[in-house]
Amino acid sequence: MIDLHTHLLPGVDDGSPSFDVSLPILERFADDGVTTVVCTPHLNASQATTAPIAYHRELLQELQRRAPAGLELQLGWEIMLDSPGVDLSAPELSLGNSRAVLVEFTRGGLPPGASTELRRITRQARTPILAHPERYFGCTLDLVREWRKLGVVIQTDASVLMGRGAPSDFAREMLALGYIDILASDNHGDHRDLSAVRQWLLDRGGEEQVDLLTHGNAECVLSDEDPIPVPPLTPGLLGRVKRFFGR
Repeated sequence: MIDLHTHLLPGVDDGSPSFDVSLPILERFADDGVTTVVCTPHLNASQATTAPIAYHRELLQELQRRAPAGLELQLGWEIMLDSPGVDLSAPELSLGNSRAVLVEFTRGGLPPGASTELRRITRQARTPILAHPERYFGCTLDLVREWRKLGVVIQTDASVLMGRGAPSDFAREMLALGYIDILASDNHGDHRDLSAVRQWLLDRGGEEQVDLLTHGNAECVLSDEDPIPVPPLTPGLLGRVKRFFGR
């Protein structure tokens, strides 16, 4: 598995506060079969030109030195699109050595120009990966479909699929239609991971979907390749998911 959205770079945001917290999580990830973890600290687009890149690279090097053997760590950002029109084309703002940038909107609601901003990023020769659209007030299936046509990659937080409430319902609707490209843990120094949702999907007959969602498409975007379409859920699999949640 590949986890391309985590907050495990210690002490830099609201994620893991220390190496002592991050390292056991990385050990657990490695035991679960994760081979690559991208550390994506929060960054406001309006502060992109002053991002502490050198400091974060030093932290990543130390974290990699102490991480489990065979687990590769890469550096990136989760960029809050707090100001329209910011140039995000600098290589230092991407995930690893790719052209992909992980971006987010505020939970309070989508800005009026959300689609325009995502389109603008694609025109900078960057691949926007939109983090957790299930969180955003005002997000609809029609908007997600529009964004995917623009070349936006859709990333959903894995734990949301197994939860309850409106965000979880919306995430499962996207999954059913094949609108989710990648699942990630969004771990903030806590219990969240990819292994639980992987098993959850496998238990419900989602073998065809699970490899693309937890490995294949993350590998594609980190290699500057287009993600592979994830098949919609079959009627039988969709029925099992609905029965599990009493719907």
